[in-house]
Amino acid sequence: MQTPNLPAIRALRPAWNKGRIVGQKLPLKPKHVWAIRVRLELTENHRDLAPFNLAIDSKLRGCDLVRMKVADGMASGQIKARASVLQSKTQKPVRFEISEGTQASVAKWMEAPLMVGSEFLWPGRFHGRLHISTRQYARIVRDWVGSIGLEVTASGTHSMRRTKVTQIYKKTGNLRAVQLLLGHTKMDSTVRYLGVELDDALAISEAIEI
Repeated sequence: MQTPNLPAIRALRPAWNKGRIVGQKLPLKPKHVWAIRVRLELTENHRDLAPFNLAIDSKLRGCDLVRMKVADGMASGQIKARASVLQSKTQKPVRFEISEGTQASVAKWMEAPLMVGSEFLWPGRFHGRLHISTRQYARIVRDWVGSIGLEVTASGTHSMRRTKVTQIYKKTGNLRAVQLLLGHTKMDSTVRYLGVELDDALAISEAIEI
């Protein structure tokens, strides 16, 4: 008597997202930005303070932030007030402001021995790596978030990218400005990125009187 072919029984693996918060990463709130910034300033952690401030100002994707060169943010020995970076995803340039506080933190970081002769703003920590990797940057972001008691799985590198534009949208309702700042080619991408809903649109409309 032949034994019927039965499907193999596989051991159940735990879900990859068990215990994790998945989906779109939340932007940091202003109080979180200041809490992280103050911690880094008090410990004089210039290596982290400079990329933290520039990540907020630039709104760049992690892959573009880690590849920033000294020449992108500095000219004639001075930190630029405005900079432009070619996006690796779209191959189109995006411009952004560098606030005075960020200029000061980047200038301080440029004085570090590691920066002598470096082509990149965030040199690699290992031999053969010209700049930090996106994975290293993600770990650094988790350290920032965890240092003020936030759930690290709720935030990520895109939290840094979304933080300032979220506040800009809340205060102005100007989607076109946000689109330009993020370097999106389509408005639909910006709408999805911000999670704009009908209630947001109605709230903006209610605030306008004619």
